[in-house]
Parts: sequence; C-alpha cells; structure tokens
Amino acid sequence: MNLPKHVTIKEVGPRDGLQNEKEEIKTEDKIEWINQLSRTGLSYIEITSFVHPKWIPQLKDAIDVAKSIKREKGLTYAALVPNMKGLEGALEADVDEVSIFMSASESHNKKNINKSIDETYPILKEVVDEAKGSNKTVRGYLSTVFGCPYDGAVDEQQVIDICKRLFDMGIDELSLGDTIGVANPIQVRNFLSLIENEFPKDQIALHFHDTRGMALANTLVSLEKGYYMFDGSVGGLGGCPYAKGASGNVATDDLVYMLHDMGIETGIKLDHLLKAGDFIQQKINNPLPSKQMNIFQKTS
Repeated sequence: MNLPKHVTIKEVGPRDGLQNEKEEIKTEDKIEWINQLSRTGLSYIEITSFVHPKWIPQLKDAIDVAKSIKREKGLTYAALVPNMKGLEGALEADVDEVSIFMSASESHNKKNINKSIDETYPILKEVVDEAKGSNKTVRGYLSTVFGCPYDGAVDEQQVIDICKRLFDMGIDELSLGDTIGVANPIQVRNFLSLIENEFPKDQIALHFHDTRGMALANTLVSLEKGYYMFDGSVGGLGGCPYAKGASGNVATDDLVYMLHDMGIETGIKLDHLLKAGDFIQQKINNPLPSKQMNIFQKTS
C-alpha cells in the first residue's frame, strides 16, 4: 500500500466533543483541558463554537475560553462560526481560523441551521468574506456526506455541487463529515474516487464518526486513496445534537495508535493525549469509549 508518511490530525473534542454533553463543564476545566491538549504535539485544535447559547448551552463561554487559553506557537486555534454575529465573537477572541458549516442533506441542514441549503449560501459567503478580510483562514464543514438521519442516502452529485460552491466562496479547506457514522469502506473509496480529480487532496479532510465502529476502517481506505487530514476527538467524546444516536468522532488516541503502529508520523505524543483524555473523562464523569482510553484506565 502506498500510504502517506505523515498524517495531520485536527482535534475537535473541545467543540464537537463537548457540544453534546448535557452536564455543564466549568470554564476553567475547559481551559485547562485545551492547555493540556496544546502540549500533546497537536498542530490544530478546534476550541469552541460561537453559536447562540440557546442552541448549544455547553459552549456559552466561548469568548472566555478563547481568550483565556495558553496559546502555543505553531498551533492553530479554530472555532465554529454560524453567522456574522458569531464571527464578531470569534474575531474579538482572535481565533486563528474560522470554521463555517452546513449539511449535504436538506432536512439535516434545516434541523441544524434552520434554513434550506440555498438560504445558507449567502450567510456563509458573508462570513467567509469578512473572515478573509480580517486575515483569517476559513475551514468548511459539510455534514451528512455519507448519509442523513432524516433523508437517508445523499446524492453524491449534490455533495460535489455543494463542495464546489463552498470552495468558490474562498474557503481554504473542507472537512467531509460522516455525521451519523453510516459510511462503509467501499462507499468511502467510491466517493473519494469521484472527487479526487475535482478537489486537491491537500484541501480535503475526513470527519468520521464511529457510531457503528467503522471510523478506523474508513480512515484506512482514505489513507490508501492518498488523503492525509483527519478530524478526531480525544477518547471518542461527542455526538451530534441533531442526529439522535450518533456517537463521537473517531477517537484521536485510537487513530494515533493505529497510525504510529503502521509507521505513519503524526507529531502527537500518545501518552500526553491519553492524560488529557483522562482529565476530561473525569470532568464529564463518564467513561470515554475509545480503546486506548480503556487500556490507559486499566494500566495507569
């Protein structure tokens, strides 16, 4: 297999992981956790989301968190932004990268954003233009690429058309999400074969949720296709508020273990990552589902 020699992992736990937790996590604990993650060798952390607290109350302290963390040199600190109001907060907090988001399926987009796909484009375009004008890089998230909890299968051409619209807006990178964890390796391989000549691989990341235990298998297929950017959440923390039953992202620690054992570099210290995972596990008072966290608990 002709696999990449180095993989970039983008940690989304402080946002995508925490957003589904019902019990409020103290602001100081979030700050400490992000500071711990910053010392693991990660090059990218999505620290929070500037959405209205009504929708994601867990992240209502976004500005306080973003302003209070200790920022490590060379590490990108990003935040999710839904609209111009959210962008104001992100710019005030001086995040390094702004992340916009939408869904590939109409029903999930309406549940998640309360707008149709066509109604979403001009809102995102305004955010991208303003963020770029403020010298920020912009990442796009496209949810439900491989299946929707409401609409079922998603038309691949529709996904490609949305990707083109987002890149035409000027985003720097696009993360393709298996939001409910329904993708299988053959589906992933076929889809990546469709898009590999449409979009540069250095601008595409894969965002696999592990609801059915397929995330690492789907990652391996993506590696075989030459893709080398993946989102992860420490310990497998997370889920989607608008996709009942969906579990968290592929666990960053399981992903790092697999890659390192395959001889692929990530720059991440697994032992440091596990300690950070154990910290947040204690704060949410709930065991995290990753295999590496389970081993860590038994052996530490």
